[in-house]
Amino acid sequence: MAYSDIGIDLGTASILVYIKGKGVVLKEPSVVAFDRDTNTIKAIGENARLMLGRTPGNIVAVRPLRQGVISDYRVTEQMMEHFIRKAIGHRTFRKPRIAVCVPSGVTEVEKKAVEDAAYQAGAREVYIIEEPIAAAIGAGIDISRPCGNLIVDIGGGTSDIAVISLGGSVVSASIKVAGDDFDEALVRYLRKKHNLLVGDRSAEDLKIKVGTCWRSGEEEFMDVRGRDLVTGLPKTISVSSYETEEALRDTVNQIVETIHSVLEKTPPELAADISDRGIVLTGGGAMLRGLEELIHDRTGINTVTAEDPMTCVAIGTGKYIESLSGFGEDN
Repeated sequence: MAYSDIGIDLGTASILVYIKGKGVVLKEPSVVAFDRDTNTIKAIGENARLMLGRTPGNIVAVRPLRQGVISDYRVTEQMMEHFIRKAIGHRTFRKPRIAVCVPSGVTEVEKKAVEDAAYQAGAREVYIIEEPIAAAIGAGIDISRPCGNLIVDIGGGTSDIAVISLGGSVVSASIKVAGDDFDEALVRYLRKKHNLLVGDRSAEDLKIKVGTCWRSGEEEFMDVRGRDLVTGLPKTISVSSYETEEALRDTVNQIVETIHSVLEKTPPELAADISDRGIVLTGGGAMLRGLEELIHDRTGINTVTAEDPMTCVAIGTGKYIESLSGFGEDN
């Protein structure tokens, strides 16, 4: 059956579902809103994201994945089941084969939790793939060749850096610093510098519209609304892109330092390949302006962002399970 292979990018910030022959069919925030009084789920995905920071006491909007791993097993399982059903509909009577990607630094216990959640959500077979490998496949890199490729996948909760050759990662590192930390850095900066308290969603808007980690070109401004910590009243201020560079500097530096340490541990032959081929950035966090320039400046290696960084991991996960079709049953 055509719908029997599914690739899932189980991200901290969003979940993407890839279906064989159809591509990425679903992309929604990994947020669940549930009623604490009745213990029932009220909304999942985009509808639940709109409730973040805006719910009455009995309803809580939560992200069941923290830094790339499951923090609330039951909610994750229900969320996966909801998205799988939404993606494939009720057309299939056969349980799907599912490939799920996880950050490269996860433990066996964490892998097992993802596997169990996928089986509970209705999988026939489950394959676990590491994020940098999925990202490389999704970015269109032929990872089967004996040639070094450096992938930097910056998601919502984790950043995975790996040197990939012959279909596996030779040197890798995973740090719990990524897109969500960019938002938190902006929240902290506005509180400290402007006495303004803003929510995560406003910080994310600021990051997307004018956020940068490299001062070049014209300075841009954006109005940000929040609560004045001195008067306790709502207040709007104008924030410049240069200020966001200052706010994000320490967080971005942690990612650059990890890239540096991976390069230090890379065998010389592969390091020569990387210096020729460059560094490839994937993941939603890779869309932060100035990241290419900053990494190029610090490492001296040409850095490019994949064509559609947000969907690379989901596409790679899907292509990975498609490549297994020859080995497993596929009818």
